[in-house]
Amino acid sequence: SINNSSSIAASIASKTKTKKKHFVAQKVKLFRASDPLLSVLMWGVNHSINELSHVQIPIMLMPDDFKAYSKIKVDNHLFNKENMPSHFKFKEYCPLVFRNLRERFGIDDQDFQNSLTRAAPLNSDSQGRSGARFHTSYDKRYVIKTITSEDVAEMHNILKKYHQFIVECHGNTLLPQFLGMYRLTVDGDETYMIVTRNVFSHRLSVYKKYDLKGSTVAREASDKEKAKELPTYKDNDFINDGQKIYIDDDNKKMFLEKLRKDVEFLAQLKLMDYSLLVGIHDVERAEQEEVESEDNEGDDEGESDGGIGTPPDSPSNTLDSTKPLSPGEFDPTIDVYAIKSNDSAPRKEVYFMAVIDILQHYDAKKKAAHAAKTVKHGAGAEISTVNPEQYSKRFYDFITTILS
Repeated sequence: SINNSSSIAASIASKTKTKKKHFVAQKVKLFRASDPLLSVLMWGVNHSINELSHVQIPIMLMPDDFKAYSKIKVDNHLFNKENMPSHFKFKEYCPLVFRNLRERFGIDDQDFQNSLTRAAPLNSDSQGRSGARFHTSYDKRYVIKTITSEDVAEMHNILKKYHQFIVECHGNTLLPQFLGMYRLTVDGDETYMIVTRNVFSHRLSVYKKYDLKGSTVAREASDKEKAKELPTYKDNDFINDGQKIYIDDDNKKMFLEKLRKDVEFLAQLKLMDYSLLVGIHDVERAEQEEVESEDNEGDDEGESDGGIGTPPDSPSNTLDSTKPLSPGEFDPTIDVYAIKSNDSAPRKEVYFMAVIDILQHYDAKKKAAHAAKTVKHGAGAEISTVNPEQYSKRFYDFITTILS
């Protein structure tokens, strides 16, 4: 069994050099995306999962696995230029750790590979902190987010403890499910990406979403945000809308228990500034919209989103073979963050709730911002830059108040 990264990298490099043209030629028809970065991501994930399938699963992860990486350089020159950049590099961080995490989150590598490579990921209109770009996999099961090199460093910083936490809670958490972290180099530009499980459903549409931090200072959606098709509303909007999350006592108890453990863990790691992402699916509204869209379905049947159909020889996604679900129903093994509204709720809804954006470390930058904001708003004001302990407590307390 190959355990350390350099030998994995070496074996990948040597294997690939000899077969490169042939390997690329064979596979490249799958990886057509309008954005060359996405083509490289698809190529890279495909390559890395294929390589990992030959690497024995270790009995336990070693400290070195948390520093490991595999990388590959491809010089494609004139070959298949319209789909792939002529030169690119793909680096995967801690491949064995992320494989182990995927397994703990109940995600089969083959399904993961299919979701990310069978058709190009879709652009999402939501922009994250500091202009991070988001995509979802074509089947909407995974979110691909561009991150900074600081985020990559922070991820390495917390990965061992995060992994340990996931082991202890048996993957039962509201934290992001980190499934893979990569660096893509195209034309000398480096882009870092991380793949997580989608908080929202791959099939139940969300008509309203909130990003909640438990802070009320300057926490409302901007007019520019409100103009979007699916704006991200914030704490004050939630309060002013008189919004409530109607879930029954058992669900509430389980949810708060998970949340409590999660935020304690984040506070220990001195992480803060995270949010609870809340999405609301309205069952009747969705049924109504489905009826309307069926009425309007004309000749645009064949229009696909620049995606590529399933190649005939590819194994069907094992998850698709389940029985059809009725409106508002979901498969809890896929929609892991979903909770049904309780029987006395005014509307039949499904809520998707998870903690997102956890890679913000409380550091000198935060302390400076805290000092500045205290001067501006006074010491007692509820501002979002407090220390991690305070942050986690205020966050948890606020979330308990929104559950009806």
